[in-house]
Amino acid sequence: MNILVTGSDGQLGRALRRASVASSDRYFFTDVAGNDTLRLDITDADAVEGFVREHGIGVIVNCAAYTNVDCAEDDAARAELLNATAVKHLARSMKGVGGLLVHVSTDYVFGGDPYNTPCREEQKGSPTGVYGVTKLHGEEAIRSVGCRHVIFRTAWLYSEDGKNFVKTMLRLTEEKEELKVVFDQAGTPTYAGDLAGAIYTILEERKYDGCEGTYHYSDEGVCSWYDFAKAIAEYAGHRRCDIQPCHSDEFPSKVKRPSYSVLDKTKFKKTFGIAIPYWTDSLRKCIANIAKEK
Repeated sequence: MNILVTGSDGQLGRALRRASVASSDRYFFTDVAGNDTLRLDITDADAVEGFVREHGIGVIVNCAAYTNVDCAEDDAARAELLNATAVKHLARSMKGVGGLLVHVSTDYVFGGDPYNTPCREEQKGSPTGVYGVTKLHGEEAIRSVGCRHVIFRTAWLYSEDGKNFVKTMLRLTEEKEELKVVFDQAGTPTYAGDLAGAIYTILEERKYDGCEGTYHYSDEGVCSWYDFAKAIAEYAGHRRCDIQPCHSDEFPSKVKRPSYSVLDKTKFKKTFGIAIPYWTDSLRKCIANIAKEK
């Protein structure tokens, strides 16, 4: 089977590149820049259609997205283009060949309504900012096109690659003697390697057959950003930094982030039978990998 992966220079794309090295399927890793991958601009419908036809693509894994939550507030058109319009191009290309679209969405489709229990797949989206709205539009575009699809909503993604909360905290807790981190936003850190491994297993073992739909995937457990930062510092041995909890309003932002966006993963586990790691175990692994690269 020929599989197209978009956004391959990002955190999840790179993790999927590592996960799929032994696959018997043929992967085509692409990105808009095409630095060390094939170049493909998914906002160009003709380019997407041409790539799919030329390479006989049967599955697309869409790891591409506009993910800068704050910048999206001033760049709504670009966010909509990448997170919704381009997604519709991918869906139409798969609809045309009877293929499967695996799309990665976000916990930010929730947040407008107050939750105190894990969010389920069928809950109505209530995003609080442009990023969440455009990601919800992307999901809706896939369903409206009607292609075979599996949508994975995930949360608080981090890895050894690129810019993310873990790498930022590793730097700040090493440089600073004191740090404030919000404690009134709860969710689940998710290691990109875990999500990539789950996607790879589902594709490799053809677990998606008859299981199209929307699923939640994050690592197990729940914490605040403050708890997350404390764990990062502890596992890295950065004990000199005094990390203190603070309220979100102490860090004014253009967008209100979800105060509780824990994802219920019951449907994923029952459907695919894939074990999900606890967030602290995966965090230790990631930090150890980063340390080895220094």
